[in-house]
Amino acid sequence: MPSAYVMISTELGSEERVTNSLEALPQIKETYTVYGIYDLIVKIEYADRQELSETIIRKIRGTPGIKNTITLMVT
Repeated sequence: MPSAYVMISTELGSEERVTNSLEALPQIKETYTVYGIYDLIVKIEYADRQELSETIIRKIRGTPGIKNTITLMVT
């Protein structure tokens, strides 16, 4: 199954709440708290690009507390 990593910047102090929300999504396979420009990195597995797009645009970016994302597709 294809996968992608999404680097996420959150609002200050919302990292734990955002992590808990994202871990509830079935497409999210791994979550990591990191330090630096990004606050979280999540690994997504998806069936096709439509599912990837839906997961990133509606589910991840729609999560309260997320400021921005960068997606790295793995081939």
